[in-house]
Amino acid sequence: MNIVGWREWLTLPELGIPGIKAKVDTGAKTSAIHAFEVDVYKQDDIEYVRFKIHPVFRKKSIEIECVAPLVDRRMVRDSGGHQEERLVIRSTAQLGEFRLEADFTLTSRDDMRFPMLLGRRALESEHLLVDVTKSYVHGRMRIREIQRMLASGEMAEKAPLSAKSKNNEVAS
Repeated sequence: MNIVGWREWLTLPELGIPGIKAKVDTGAKTSAIHAFEVDVYKQDDIEYVRFKIHPVFRKKSIEIECVAPLVDRRMVRDSGGHQEERLVIRSTAQLGEFRLEADFTLTSRDDMRFPMLLGRRALESEHLLVDVTKSYVHGRMRIREIQRMLASGEMAEKAPLSAKSKNNEVAS
């Protein structure tokens, strides 16, 4: 059986994100990533979105700039019932041995404990089941490890689009 906990650490190599804490939310159809300083631009007739993230709650010093093709704009209803239009990107998330192809909406999650929600559509591809009594079934990441990977540019070989850390060190 493919089990995940209610919260997990993931990597998003295509975005240059070596580790991000996610809440697994079966009530959310689509996954979401906290994003700020969001900028949409066109290059060779393709729309891209550039955005920054803080992959670790309360660690504003860890900041990653990401770039991805814009795949859609969608109206999304949050848990409070409010609707907003969100930008949507597509990426692969690595959760332990599982590769999850998913759409991610970009939104402000500054006031939330998790910079990412992993929605049920992402879980479907690998037929993952959530055990709400467990956390970090697929392992934990240390903040120092994330910082080391960003500083060394370790994610650079895996990500096709450029991303930079706050100190302009290559992180993709």
